[in-house]
Amino acid sequence: MSAVALSRRRWSPWLIVAGLGALVGWSYHGTRVDMGALLSVEGLRQIGVYVARLFPPDLSAGALRDAAIAAVETFAISLVGSVLAACIAFPLALGATRTILYHGVLYEGQRLGRAPKALRLGVYAASKTVLAVLRTVPEIVWALIFVFVVGLGPFPGVLALGVHTGGVLGKLFGEVLEDVDPRPLEALQSTGASRLRIVLYGILPQAIPQFVSYALYRWEVNIRAAAILGLVGAGGLGQRVYVAISLFLEHQLLTLILAIYVMVTLVDALSAWLRARVL
Repeated sequence: MSAVALSRRRWSPWLIVAGLGALVGWSYHGTRVDMGALLSVEGLRQIGVYVARLFPPDLSAGALRDAAIAAVETFAISLVGSVLAACIAFPLALGATRTILYHGVLYEGQRLGRAPKALRLGVYAASKTVLAVLRTVPEIVWALIFVFVVGLGPFPGVLALGVHTGGVLGKLFGEVLEDVDPRPLEALQSTGASRLRIVLYGILPQAIPQFVSYALYRWEVNIRAAAILGLVGAGGLGQRVYVAISLFLEHQLLTLILAIYVMVTLVDALSAWLRARVL
């Protein structure tokens, strides 16, 4: 290796670090972050005053009942939204997997005609595009759209989580399908199995455990997202949090925050238990 190449390799990491540092500095300036004001004596005093106003939490029967109902609603939004997401993701993932549609072990030694291959390429491109659109738009934007379409309440929250998470899971499912071990597929192919049988008995059995793992992980993410969607009218704890903040009901706000914490902790534990049992 020449001296010039060695010099470039030596300087490359430092140039990357310098570039990232410059990007962070530019972003810091552009967002007008003022850590000095935040951490000043006055800033810390105001934070302390507001935190003190939250205590004690409102533990009256009415407040606890309202928090429990909202928590159950948030749980339901996250669960149904996650199930809807899996239903959206699976067929789109199949359509966005090259090794199932037109390339790889299933097609070795075989040639597709122009029309069938063009159709499959069209399905692949369309599936990829739909998945990209679904996951690019954040859940809260989808929630705003669906609030205008179907009205206020939990339903737009379910649709928002299902659509956005469907795009995320579809991408993950597609990557899993493309990365399966080809040896079982070749063994099935050598017995004369059809492509459909190879998919059913060779690809899916390898992919399903990872599908379940990804779906459970996204459910954990969705339980947090569901608590936020209420801020735009999609029901659940978020809607109660918005009302409590708007009306300066600090004690009820702390009760709702504690309810979110308890619910998220329980769902994380449940997801971990299911993952250990199923996988």
